[in-house]
Amino acid sequence: MGRENRRSAGASGAGASKRGSWRLWLVLAAIGLLCVSTAMAALKIKRYATEDPQFRLSRDRADSLTVEGLKYTNRSKVRRVFTSDFGHSIFLVPLDERRRGLLGIDWVEDASVSRVWPDRLVVRLRERTPVAYVYFGTGVLLIDAYGALLDPPPTSHFAFPVLSGVREDETEDQRRERVHAMLVFRQDMGYLAKDISEVDVSDLENIRVVTQMDRRAVQLLIGDTNFASRYQNFVNHYPEIHKHSPEVKTFDLRLEDRITARE
Repeated sequence: MGRENRRSAGASGAGASKRGSWRLWLVLAAIGLLCVSTAMAALKIKRYATEDPQFRLSRDRADSLTVEGLKYTNRSKVRRVFTSDFGHSIFLVPLDERRRGLLGIDWVEDASVSRVWPDRLVVRLRERTPVAYVYFGTGVLLIDAYGALLDPPPTSHFAFPVLSGVREDETEDQRRERVHAMLVFRQDMGYLAKDISEVDVSDLENIRVVTQMDRRAVQLLIGDTNFASRYQNFVNHYPEIHKHSPEVKTFDLRLEDRITARE
C-alpha cells in the first residue's frame, strides 16, 4: 500500500513538473513574441519618422528654421550650421552637435535647438554683450567681458571706448584679464567714464586713458586705483595746468599730491 502511494505521488509530482515547464516556456515565448512585436513596431515608427515627407525640413519655407534671440548674429552663419539637415527628417538632426556648431559663431554665447512637430526646428540664442572696440591689423572688432572677439554688425553703432593693449594672438583668458581691468576702471569712474575715449591696459598696474580737454586729446597715466578721484582732480586743476604747460599732452596722475607733466 505504501509503495503504491509513493508511485502515485511520484507520478503526480512529475506531471506537475512537466506542466510547470510548459507554462514557463509559454511565458518565455509570449515575452519573446512581445519583444519582437515591439521591436518591429519601433522600427516601423522610426522609418515613418525618418522617411515620411511630412517631417522633412524644408529649404523653401521661411518658418522651417526659426531663430529666436537673434539681433547681431549673422543669420546666414546660423543657417549654415543646418545646411546638411534641409531635405531630411527633423528627427535625424543631431541636436547636441548642432548646438556646438552654433556656439562656434562669434556672437553666440549660448544656444539651444528644439524639434517642433511635424517639420520645424527652433533655435534660441543668447548673444554676447560687447563692452569695447579693439583695433588690430586685420581691422576693427568688438570685445565682450569674457575676452571674446566679435565682428561689428554692419548697421549698428556702439558708444564704446577703444580698448588698447589687447592682442589678437592672446588667448581668451588673457584678453579677459585685460577687459576686466577696463571694467573695474569704468565702474570706479562712474558717470565720468563717458569722457574717456580710449583705455590702454598694456600695463595692468598703470592704466593709461585718453580724454578730450579743450578740444584736444590728452593722455593720462592713472595707475591701478582711485581712478575717479585722480581724474576729477586733474579736471579741476586743468586750467592752471594748461596755463603752465600748454603744449604737454601726457600727464602722470599716480601721485596723490601732484600732477606731473610728461614731455
